[in-house]
Amino acid sequence: MVFQERTYSVLLVSAGGKFNQTVSGLLPPTHFGPVRIVKSSDEARRTLVSTSYDMVLINAPLPDDLGVQLAISICGRSDAGVLLFVKNEVFQEVYDKVTEHGVLTLSKPTSTQLVLQSVRDLCALRERLRKMEEKHASIEEKMQEIRLANRAKWALIQCLGMSEEAAHHYLEKQAMDHRISRREAAIRVLATYQPQEPQD
Repeated sequence: MVFQERTYSVLLVSAGGKFNQTVSGLLPPTHFGPVRIVKSSDEARRTLVSTSYDMVLINAPLPDDLGVQLAISICGRSDAGVLLFVKNEVFQEVYDKVTEHGVLTLSKPTSTQLVLQSVRDLCALRERLRKMEEKHASIEEKMQEIRLANRAKWALIQCLGMSEEAAHHYLEKQAMDHRISRREAAIRVLATYQPQEPQD
């Protein structure tokens, strides 16, 4: 299996200049980019309306919010991994509140090693979510194909008086004879025959 390197987009929500400089320095452009820095919860929310990120790092407290609700909201509305930095005095309280929502929490002050490890954990989490998204998309695509094939079979049954088995065989044969997918065969049948919807 060939390892494919990915680049992760990062939103850094922090009003601390020194913190921003330190954390940005830990995110090499070969693995992380773009890295965008915003200074408030409100600005982060506006940014997330138009742009999605692989990970969001929040340095609490923010000028307009503690950052806890922002972290919970991001986890609830997106697939981004969220890392919340909080002061050691409130770490346990915040941890207890946000963990069930999928937010990773790190107490401040912290070490470079812990920040790097937490960011790596977010990368691993993001890859797992990406695979789940791909699997979900594949299942959804298959379900759409089945629904389309069923509509095409209904058209053949209604318009040509075929049995369900004959309609199924006809679709398979069309796909094979014309070297097209079952989906394309179903689309062609539906374009040719306009069935009436069954009455309830």
